[in-house]
Amino acid sequence: MLWITGLPAAGKTTLAGNLHAVLARHGIRSLVVDADVLRRTLNADLGYTDADRRENVRRIGELVRFLLGEGFTPVVACISPFRDQRETLRRSFAPGQFLEIFADTPLEICRQRDPKGLYQRAQRGELKQLTGLDSAYEPPVNPDLVFTPDSFSAGEFARRFGLPD
Repeated sequence: MLWITGLPAAGKTTLAGNLHAVLARHGIRSLVVDADVLRRTLNADLGYTDADRRENVRRIGELVRFLLGEGFTPVVACISPFRDQRETLRRSFAPGQFLEIFADTPLEICRQRDPKGLYQRAQRGELKQLTGLDSAYEPPVNPDLVFTPDSFSAGEFARRFGLPD
């Protein structure tokens, strides 16, 4: 599985779509698991406390475990703000099954992008507990891959894995 972590508006979903496209071109059955979509559906009962954020990631981990068992390569786009939880997830899978990918987009770029208006709402005081502002985000220490905003292309991913673009 490819687990993409990063701040809100870091480009996780865009990167996940690009990775999915590369895998599909090479005959690898993959599926994008977007935490934003799951927040509106499967995990709609969760809020944004630290405990709820942990439960959100735990549920996504269980869904991904199921998908792996069915022969898919899940591509997860999920803030997953807590380093210890991502490490626990890694240890719960067989060696090599969990690749942590860091969408390393600086906060200022995320604020400029702000496709959902989250940063604007937080600045106006309408949104509390936004990850990276008033709720913690712990970036990975040793991610398997790091993508900066200028390297989110499907071609860059293919090159890093030695695949034809």
